[in-house]
Amino acid sequence: MTTELDNNGRKKDVIIYDGPSKSQVKRECNHLIELGEEMLKLKADELQSLDLPDEIEVAITTALKIKSRSGLKRQRQYIGKLLRSVDNETIEKQIRNIQHRHDTNTAQFKRLEKWRDNLIDNNKEALNEIILRFPDIDRQHINQLIRAAHQEHKQQKPPAASRKLFKYLRELEDNIY
Repeated sequence: MTTELDNNGRKKDVIIYDGPSKSQVKRECNHLIELGEEMLKLKADELQSLDLPDEIEVAITTALKIKSRSGLKRQRQYIGKLLRSVDNETIEKQIRNIQHRHDTNTAQFKRLEKWRDNLIDNNKEALNEIILRFPDIDRQHINQLIRAAHQEHKQQKPPAASRKLFKYLRELEDNIY
């Protein structure tokens, strides 16, 4: 804030915006460092899908090789610094999409496991739910898979038929989307 004279010669306070505060800059830098840490958790093919500049890819590859805690900390800060010079909002959206896909896959996997377990326990409601969800289901085939998995479970054999039932349920789910 500065003081200037108005047209009548009186002093008046004028607020001059000179950019973000030091605290705001620090928060943004920490956010970019956290974004870099999330990038380090991604798989190689997921990193490739981000289309990062070469300099950032090299920095991430280097960070993955570093074993020293202090060295890794410095490398994370360097990645955060590099992210300041690129469109980090786009990169962040892509990372969120990848993470959301993982969450969705986990939820789908748990739902299929639950269906399979209920089917093996001869839960007719679960079978009806699956038939409603997948009207084109081969009922004879799924009943054969259920019977085989149920027998296998009763005889405490390795879960080969149970895996086949799960695989069939996953194929049904994949064909819907």
